[in-house]
Amino acid sequence: MQSHPNVQAVQDALDAAGARTAAGASCQVKVLTEPVHTAAAAAAAIGIEVGQIANSLIFDADGEPLLVLTSGAHRVDTAKVAALIGVGALKRAGAGFVREHTGQVIGGVSPLAHPKPLRTLVDVDLGQYDEIWAAGGIPQAVFPITFAELVRVTAGTTAEVA
Repeated sequence: MQSHPNVQAVQDALDAAGARTAAGASCQVKVLTEPVHTAAAAAAAIGIEVGQIANSLIFDADGEPLLVLTSGAHRVDTAKVAALIGVGALKRAGAGFVREHTGQVIGGVSPLAHPKPLRTLVDVDLGQYDEIWAAGGIPQAVFPITFAELVRVTAGTTAEVA
């Protein structure tokens, strides 16, 4: 499964960005034996706290894609985020919208390796952890990264999203 095109694209993007883990090593995508479609399932499979999972959620922000990287420990407050970014409506995107803008499926959307850069918000709550884990392009792929590196490699804006 490591050779899945989405996994390879994520690994290539991590390598190109020089992304590092908390230990200073290069970020490596890890393919789990089973898909992990929820933050709780991912945390259990990796052996970490659910809050350390960086959920990659795609929203339709008045017709434009918005990627919100949020802690698995809570839900995005769509009204708060809509006001923050100055849009009238913010709603969870459907599967077709997600695939169109990321090239990936819901449950496996990575913070990077999309067809074109996405406007990205990174949940400040992820900053409390030395290491966080994000999806690697398919539902059973994940990778470790630090909060600062996640913000850097996504060119994201930190925000309170919950």
